[in-house]
Amino acid sequence: MGVEMRVAVVCSSNQNRSMEAHSFLSKRGYRVRSFGTGNQVKLPGPSLDKPNIYDFNTTYDEMYKDLLRKDPELYTQNGILHMLDRNRRIKPKPERFQSCKDKFEVVITCEERVYDQLLEDMETREKDDMNPVHIINIDIQDNHEEATIGAFLICDLVSMLSESDDLDNDIDEILQDFEPRCQRTILHTVNFY
Repeated sequence: MGVEMRVAVVCSSNQNRSMEAHSFLSKRGYRVRSFGTGNQVKLPGPSLDKPNIYDFNTTYDEMYKDLLRKDPELYTQNGILHMLDRNRRIKPKPERFQSCKDKFEVVITCEERVYDQLLEDMETREKDDMNPVHIINIDIQDNHEEATIGAFLICDLVSMLSESDDLDNDIDEILQDFEPRCQRTILHTVNFY
């Protein structure tokens, strides 16, 4: 299949986990896009009950400037400004998977709730050419360190998948080999466009 495989990486807000993996994969030449499945973009705030909430149409640059204005020390210390700076170098703003009409061979989600939301969305879409899409979940905690580890794991998996000449036949075996290496439970569903 080679590097031409189209890959999507999806988390809730298209900020941390999906963007870290997006960055890793694009640097290695893969055709990758990243998305969120949430209704809004949520970033940590001054306390757990006071997150910063944005619309998906808000650019990473606007979020960066907003948080810089609110509390530069807090958002530098917790790594949010650094993350938003990386994000705005990759693409203008977060995107919702539900709004994307492009097709992918592989979609990797970063938590089971996102996987469920994505499957729900795929079920409601009109099927046209019945092209298969492999939807895979790897649970990755939503913090900077785990996002980096997760990006390595996702990159490993995409590398293994891209070497297959017949992904539809090989994927179960590839995932069986990969699961003990990553020491996380892998969920996998085949869906169709």
